[in-house]
Amino acid sequence: MTIARRTRRRRTLAASATTALAVGLLSLGAAPAAHADTLPTLCNPAVDHTTTETLNVQVNPVITDFLIFNVAPGATGQHSETLTRVNSVTTTVDNRTEITASASVLFLKVEAKVGFSVQKTTSTTTSTTVSDTWNLNSPGRYGLYRGTRVVTGQYVNRVCAQTGGPNTGIWVTTSPSPGTFTTYEAPEIGSVVCAPAEPAGTVRRAAQLLISSC
Repeated sequence: MTIARRTRRRRTLAASATTALAVGLLSLGAAPAAHADTLPTLCNPAVDHTTTETLNVQVNPVITDFLIFNVAPGATGQHSETLTRVNSVTTTVDNRTEITASASVLFLKVEAKVGFSVQKTTSTTTSTTVSDTWNLNSPGRYGLYRGTRVVTGQYVNRVCAQTGGPNTGIWVTTSPSPGTFTTYEAPEIGSVVCAPAEPAGTVRRAAQLLISSC
């Protein structure tokens, strides 16, 4: 065997060993087999190091504070009221309320996914009581509310494992199962009446559904 052939054989064996190592890491830290998102596979170890990917992200409106208020004829105008707490939302990562710097990076990924700003620090809707003034200009049955859109989902952290040359690699998850997160949009305060129906999936529609006798 010539020196050139030996060198090529060594390189082939080294590349095969590196690929086997990456595949072994992938099997140890594989993402769950069933999820709604497709994660990219290939990466460049020269420029890609670590990344966080979000999975199974869901957005749901939640009413946190609410009051049914009846306005009689002749009693329209401004009304100052204090709402009753009916629900609460807290930012969490892996069921922990202490939000670290890495968790804040995760929430930036969440914002890119859902298309609106979310809480990225330790936060809860129970920190304040809702007292406000509503301008109610027509008689009727109103729902006074504070609510938000809650974002929940899973995430995985991944590293770029070299599989061949210096620019060839695959993303490998670093834990056997995904983590979880909960965050929410800045709450809104408003009022709704029974009709017309508000758009589905909005905070206003969620408040409207809480009005009885519509």
